Parts: sequence; structure tokens; C-alpha cells
Amino acid sequence: MAYPTGETVERPPIWVMRQAGRYLPEYHEAKGNRDFFECCRSPEIASTLTLQPIDRFGGLIDAAIIFSDILVIPQAMGMTVQMVDKKGPHFPDPLKSPSDDQYEAVMRRKVDVEQELDYVYKAITMTRHKLKGRVPLYGFCGAPWTLLCYMVEGGGSKIFKEVKTWIYKYPTESRALLQKLAEVCVEYLALQIKAGAQIVMVFDSWAAELSPSSFKEFSLPYLQYISKHLPRRLQEMKEEIVPMVVFAKGAWYALDELCESGYQVVGLDWLQDPAEAVRIAKGRVVLQGNADPGILYGGQEAITTAVKEMVQGFGADKGSTKGWICNLGHGITPFVNPDDLKFFFEQVHKYTSTSNGSEST
Repeated sequence: MAYPTGETVERPPIWVMRQAGRYLPEYHEAKGNRDFFECCRSPEIASTLTLQPIDRFGGLIDAAIIFSDILVIPQAMGMTVQMVDKKGPHFPDPLKSPSDDQYEAVMRRKVDVEQELDYVYKAITMTRHKLKGRVPLYGFCGAPWTLLCYMVEGGGSKIFKEVKTWIYKYPTESRALLQKLAEVCVEYLALQIKAGAQIVMVFDSWAAELSPSSFKEFSLPYLQYISKHLPRRLQEMKEEIVPMVVFAKGAWYALDELCESGYQVVGLDWLQDPAEAVRIAKGRVVLQGNADPGILYGGQEAITTAVKEMVQGFGADKGSTKGWICNLGHGITPFVNPDDLKFFFEQVHKYTSTSNGSEST
């Protein structure tokens, strides 16, 4: 776990977002007929699902990420969230305007993060025991901007009409809610770490919906709040400070600012050129990413080509084993063949291991 803070290792570590999920046959067996959030709320099931890729791809991946969802925070704040099959998350009663009674209720609510999300902490502790040190365990949360998007839009969106109305028509009320979300995120991550998470990640999945100037106003300050106040909260709790990862999908324009945002690791999506990202980062942070998840549909030749390009872009073909955690540029998409993901892992090992010399050229 010293790697994100600069330790040299034999090869860059690798894991992938959504590595525990519906592309795995064993996921559906363990899930059964249960609702998605029912699985999240069961520590035993969440732990089982977390461990499935570790067991299936034994020795090929270097981290587990707890099975949960970013939208447990709005649930803890009193909002109803459903996971609709073949559609995704759905808020039956999203926030409509600052004059909405529900907005007032959310803002007034004293969120008992420890009580409301206790099932997540239990799943983390259980998973740490089951892992027995095989790989470190990531905890995570959604970024305030992305959570606001879901709470206002009521789900995913193509045009984000509602949240754009909020931030441009009601900027003061939007900032107040973003700040409350940031404070909840800090407490939630701190309690995940207390439960056993060894590294934590903040997902800003809808960052691409903001212009560079709007990102600096409605996303970045709240990401910075988390990175500044989480270590302080951990010190108050007498807990160990762990590495933090930020992933602002689509915010390629903000990479320089993200490198200065207080996180030790910055995630990249597949829209960023690795070599250019390395040039901008200048060694200030560890970079994480960033293969296009779509290559997993393309067969072995396409996967090998993409891995070689990525490895070369991050400089890992030149023997460098610092400054990069290999990952996809977003989560695994549906219908991926697990054998193709295994081949991706194998190719990354092949072209990054220092024992393979110049094989990657």
C-alpha cells in the first residue's frame, strides 16, 4: 500500500473498476432474485461479490473494491433510490427546486452516517478478514457534483436539464447542498477506513457535464474539501491516513488542477492520452487508468494492441514501475466475456513485468 505514495515495485499494480459485477456468471448466482440494493445492504453478499474477481483472477489483480454503490449516500440522506433492471438508478421523487419541501428536509436532516450506512462498514470488515492480506481493499464514495446530478435528475440523463437549471438558476442553494454532500462524504470515507478500507476513491462520474469554469465552481472545491478534511477527520478518530484517489470522468481539461487537489492518485478516463497525462502530471501524483473498456469486446489482438499502447504511454515499457496504477478508463461494461478480461490482465503482466526486459517494445 506504500505504492501510491511513491514506492518502486516489480510492476505497476492493476485492478479495474466494476470488477465485481454482472459480467461474472457467479455474480448472478450469488445475487439470486435479490434487488441490487438488497445485495449492498447484506454484508455477507456484498463481501462475497467483492471477492469473486479476486478468486477468479487469482494472482492477476492487485486490489479489491468493496461492492456497494455511490447512491447509498442519498439514501442515507432520506431519499428513495431504486435500481431498475435494464435502466439503472431511479429516484421516484427527485429534488425539484430549492422551494421543494424535500430540499428543506434534506438540508435540515442530521445524517447519522455511522448508523445509516453501517452495512457498508460491516461488509468492509468482513471482506478484510476474508482477504487475509492477499490484496488491499478500496473503499469509495460518489463526488458531491455527481451525487447532486442524480438527486436532481432522478437518474441518468443525456442533457442534464434539471441539474443545469439548479446550478445556474439556484447557485447558492446548489453550493449549500454540495457542501453538505462533501461533509457526509468525509464522514462516510473515514468510517470506511476505520472499518478496514486501505485506500479510498472518489468517483465524479458526471464531471464531463461541466465546462472548465463550471467544474472549478461546482465540482473541484468539494473534491478539495474531501481531500483536505478526510485526513483531519482520521486524525481526530486516531485512524491511519490512507491514500486517496480522485476520478473525474471527462474532466481531461482539469488534470493539472486535479494533480494539485490533495489526492495521491488521479484516475484517467480513456479520452486522455497517457503520455500527455504523464507530461502534465510531472510526477506530482500517481496516475490510474486508462484503457477504453470497449477494447474488451474486440478480441485478443485488439486487447494486446491497446495494452501495448497504454504501457508505452505511461512509460512502463522503459522499466518504470512508479507513478501508474493500471486500470480501465471507466467501469467494465455489460456483456464482457470474463475470459477476455483475464486476457487483458495477462497482457498487462506480460508487458509491464521488469523480468520481461524489453519484451514490450
